[in-house]
Amino acid sequence: MPIVIDRDIPAFKILTGERCFVMDKERAHSQEIRPIEIAILNLMPTKETTETQFMRLLSNSPLQVNITLIKTSTYRSTHTEQQHLERFYKTFDEIKGQRFDGMIVTGAPVENMEFEEVAYWDEFKEILDWTNTHVTSTLFICWGAQAALHYFYGIKKHPLKQKCFGIFAHHRIRGDVPEPLMRGISDEFHMPHSRHTVVYAKDIEHIKELKILAYSKRAGASIIKSDDNKRVFVMGHMEYDRDTLKNEYERDKAKGLDIQPPVNYFTDSTHTAVKMNWTSTANLFYINWLNYYVYQVTPYVL
Repeated sequence: MPIVIDRDIPAFKILTGERCFVMDKERAHSQEIRPIEIAILNLMPTKETTETQFMRLLSNSPLQVNITLIKTSTYRSTHTEQQHLERFYKTFDEIKGQRFDGMIVTGAPVENMEFEEVAYWDEFKEILDWTNTHVTSTLFICWGAQAALHYFYGIKKHPLKQKCFGIFAHHRIRGDVPEPLMRGISDEFHMPHSRHTVVYAKDIEHIKELKILAYSKRAGASIIKSDDNKRVFVMGHMEYDRDTLKNEYERDKAKGLDIQPPVNYFTDSTHTAVKMNWTSTANLFYINWLNYYVYQVTPYVL
């Protein structure tokens, strides 16, 4: 089944060219199918790139998925054309009366700031409270995961001496009961990371409502969930494209920053060829989330 998005949004043309099954809203409305409603709170400055990455993963599912893009109203993005935001995004005030089967909260390039210093922190806290009653399961990514862990459980983030930047091996932590979210994922898998802060596994382990599902020696606790499956925290970026880390590396070099090449990423000395070894895990992880944590358990008749 397809992902349902506006025909005029850039992601529609990109995903159609990749032979992803996308459908415009007019065609979707003509079908007698109850789509899964997914909201994406996009906090990244490169909004068009980020929205396409998540839509690509959500399209690889047997479910019909309807996407609602959300922006903050307390901070105005300067990296995306306002025309794009006004046409394809809604503010929280516009959607807070709705219920969603699932929600994704992206990362944001504000991790070196204290949470309370972030311009939209008060609005973000209101959205987090709203997810408790209006969303079946919420998937928090990178800074979004750190911020939600801080707000809900009081877990602190800590600065790293060196940026966690590259592709890192992760290991599943198997419990007595099989975890549907990790079904089919290998004991060892890879995930991109790009961040300056970390949440300590020992702080997560002290919270009885939380469970670590995957861990990396270099990147730390990488996938965490709440006991009720309403909150999933991913510290890395499974959604990244082949060249995302390459573009970040070249951007920081152009700025004159002291940045090392992404670990385990380039396959040549010129830092141009890339080894992409995380997409199969990413697709399976998002299919599992949509199926087991959203579709099969959502209580909402929308």
